[in-house]
Amino acid sequence: MKKLIELKNVTKAFGENVVLKGIDLEIYENEFVTLLGPSGCGKTTTLRIIGGFVDPSSGEVLLNEKNILDIPAHKRPTNTVFQRYALFPHLDVFENVAFGLRMHSNKANIKIQTEKLKEDYQIRIDHAQDSTTKKKLKLELNKEIELIKDPNIHLKLKIDKLKNKIKTLDKTNPEFETQKQKLQEQIKAIKNDFETPKVREKRLTDKVMKYLAMVNLQGYERRSVHKLSGGQQQRVAIARALINEPKVLLLDEPLAALDLKLRQEMQYELKEIQRNAGITFIFVTHDQEEALTMSDKIVVMNEGEIQQVGKPEDIYNEPINTFVAKFIGESNIIEGIMIDDYLVEFDGVKYPCVDYGFKRNEIVDIVLRPEDLDIVPEGTTPISGVVDSVAFKGVHYEIDVKTNTRIYTVHTTDYQPEGKKVSVSFEKEDLHVMEKW
Repeated sequence: MKKLIELKNVTKAFGENVVLKGIDLEIYENEFVTLLGPSGCGKTTTLRIIGGFVDPSSGEVLLNEKNILDIPAHKRPTNTVFQRYALFPHLDVFENVAFGLRMHSNKANIKIQTEKLKEDYQIRIDHAQDSTTKKKLKLELNKEIELIKDPNIHLKLKIDKLKNKIKTLDKTNPEFETQKQKLQEQIKAIKNDFETPKVREKRLTDKVMKYLAMVNLQGYERRSVHKLSGGQQQRVAIARALINEPKVLLLDEPLAALDLKLRQEMQYELKEIQRNAGITFIFVTHDQEEALTMSDKIVVMNEGEIQQVGKPEDIYNEPINTFVAKFIGESNIIEGIMIDDYLVEFDGVKYPCVDYGFKRNEIVDIVLRPEDLDIVPEGTTPISGVVDSVAFKGVHYEIDVKTNTRIYTVHTTDYQPEGKKVSVSFEKEDLHVMEKW
């Protein structure tokens, strides 16, 4: 995949409060990337810097290898869906989604496009080496401006050429009338291709209906936004953001206001929308389930720094440090000693493992996920204790086993009564050894 966005040593401070401490991140085309972390970790600030709503204190933000820090938010190829969807209450679903397209075609926007075009061409003209190139660029600029002001300008030029051709026909030629009629038919065919208000509205309607279908809101186009559920309002906001075809869609905790069941449904819908739209999504959340369910890549952040970047499976199964292990899923984290490659010790017992590459006798942290532990008869393993508490979680029981040294949390489908003496077992593949940070 092609690299789309790159953040290089991005920092941000609000007064004495340093929010970002040198972020380096690469995001590729058509990725679903989630910025995951607790409140205040810097994830939303990172999103806002990419969108142009906040300027970094230092560093670079590259889009297709070009620095975009000087480009304001409304001129960047990004759109944002906020936690509060900011739908227009006086407009129905159709007009909410169509709003961006209508703005794109109005007079104010024509002025903005013209000024932007002039700025871009002026840079090229200033860098041109000779007067001939400068003159050529100025002519190109004038033609581009005419096209923005009048989308039919090229067709009108073709018609002018055909009319001039009619004038040059030899009237004494027996084929004169036939030739003239053919040219007039060509002119008529070109006029049929003119972009009229009616044609523009038809094209706009088709596009709005396409994006309403993408977010499963066919038949809702004339519904008032007040009569929509939270999930439906969110889909309207997403369709409105997508319709102008940005390269990147930024989503700032858009599921936070939904109830649990709807939030879970929307996780799958968002991923499907991203696949269908074929663009990059950058999603901000503090919810690990959302991140694991939807993401191609997760960026775990804490205290203004990136802790780990990877696929959901890698982040969950191979956390790089204690923070990631605790934040993604539930974990039993134990301090131990890496005796040698493939051999670790904790609580005075040596266990075979699959990890290697550490220094001998290095102090390490060991992760044991609750679902990887089994409760077995007392005395079967070196880890023995008493069932301290039992909680029913729907699909499994969460059982705490208290030993002389610690409490192990175990997720199992087998019920164990409180007070029962048991042992805890695991396989060597279940031990994940991490460096101490």
